[in-house]
Amino acid sequence: MDIKLSLSAICEVVCADKKLFGDVNYITTDSRDIRPGCLFVALRGENFDGHNFIGNALLQGAQYAIAEVKGDYPKDRVLYVGSTEKALRRIAALYRAQLTTKIVAVTGSVGKTSTRDMTAAVLSAGYKTIKTEGNLNNQIGVPKTVLGIESTHQAAVVEMGMSGFGEIEELSLCARPDAAIITNIGVSHILKLGSREGIFRAKTEITAGLKAGAPLILNGDDDLLITYRNSRFNIVYFGIDNPACEVRAQDIISNDHTTSFTIIYNSRSIPAVIPTMGRHNVLNALAGFTAGVLLGVEPESAAKALAEFAPTGMRQKIVDCGGITIVEDCYNASPDSFVAALNTLKDRSCTGRRILVAADMLELGAISSKAHYNVGILAGKLGIDAVYAYGEMSKHTIIGAEDSGVCDAKYFDSKRKLASYLIANANKGDILWFKASRGMKLEDVIQTVYEERRK
Repeated sequence: MDIKLSLSAICEVVCADKKLFGDVNYITTDSRDIRPGCLFVALRGENFDGHNFIGNALLQGAQYAIAEVKGDYPKDRVLYVGSTEKALRRIAALYRAQLTTKIVAVTGSVGKTSTRDMTAAVLSAGYKTIKTEGNLNNQIGVPKTVLGIESTHQAAVVEMGMSGFGEIEELSLCARPDAAIITNIGVSHILKLGSREGIFRAKTEITAGLKAGAPLILNGDDDLLITYRNSRFNIVYFGIDNPACEVRAQDIISNDHTTSFTIIYNSRSIPAVIPTMGRHNVLNALAGFTAGVLLGVEPESAAKALAEFAPTGMRQKIVDCGGITIVEDCYNASPDSFVAALNTLKDRSCTGRRILVAADMLELGAISSKAHYNVGILAGKLGIDAVYAYGEMSKHTIIGAEDSGVCDAKYFDSKRKLASYLIANANKGDILWFKASRGMKLEDVIQTVYEERRK
């Protein structure tokens, strides 16, 4: 943040209990990140309460603070509001209105983060670009990302996640994107949203803050997104299977570390390579390419820039561990991402065994048992050599694997037992593909395997 905000304007947008005057040069929610003249917003969470740090923030140099709960603070330095979380989003929206930065918003059931990173790589070919860092894609993370944009940034990519209706609408109104991407409609969060149609409705809330006539970039291979109609926006479809898409990929060739393909755009054939595996990542790349080109990056430059993409976190990170290939793909999981992972595992060259190490997919509600069973069934159909699983719902994965002919299918009732088995039985040449929802913390098993194998 390098543009000053009027304190009187802040008071107005957050519906504060009083009106103060002057300027604010920095907004923070972290009492360890206080700068002279800043505004401290006291957020409340499950494990913390920023109100406990208001006094210290003011002593350290914060000029003002915003709070929900009244306390013994200087009256002329604390604004009281109904919700500090909502106040943060409104302040970010106020700041966004002063920026000329082109913002691309990204959402979808699967592939949000990879698409975000690929889009940022493409935009960086033509503009000074900033993107959402880490997992700051929620009601607090998005306004923080917006407030982190500086006037010198020409482009920004903002990832938007959700767990219920109305959340993406609020984030879109905060960021006011110049273009938006929806990667796909899967079944993540179906427990709260009820159906894929409900998820479709929640994801398309991204149009709430999208400017009239702006590009809305949709997956044309998705059966629900292809039905979306809205004359307010310039809807552009990308895909592989649907010949009607404006941006398509063909001649897809994957090896163990890269995927090459040809982008078909405006009757032109443009070669591209991404440093990751799988058809699903080609779709993510097409989304990023489309956003970049529609915002002014030359098509050839956009395609070339995709090679600069680097996977974030535990998203198909490949590690050689003493001759065993470990694929860390356990940042998150859904039925759709399991399909993508298993197909990519099937296609990898392997001198040993292809092994799926799975744990539960969370928030699937009534479809959970069937979804986990289907993972096991698909593993057998694709010829995966072994399936090892941990987690209550993953018992169904093992049953599915056994039913579909996987001879080596084993369930473990603890991560310790699973790790011990892998340490004792994994051999050189094997590929161990770890896949689970973030909440299962399957990386604990990976870390134990690393530690033992490297002794």
